[in-house]
Amino acid sequence: MNTKILKKFGQQVKNLRKENGFSQEEFAEKLNIHRTYMSFIERGERNPSLLMIFKISRALKIKLPDLFSFDK
Repeated sequence: MNTKILKKFGQQVKNLRKENGFSQEEFAEKLNIHRTYMSFIERGERNPSLLMIFKISRALKIKLPDLFSFDK
């Protein structure tokens, strides 16, 4: 697994979360996950499922491709 992609994705999620004014704890609660799991995603230490990625995009009110705009 290319951990570089996971780290870039996690940083993108973190940046977007902060832009939307959510603390990590608030955002995890909104996604119905534990804060530590959110932390793992943001640090690139977990490979979130497609369903989790979809939930993240909905919670941030953005389109799925916007979560992957880090690769442009």
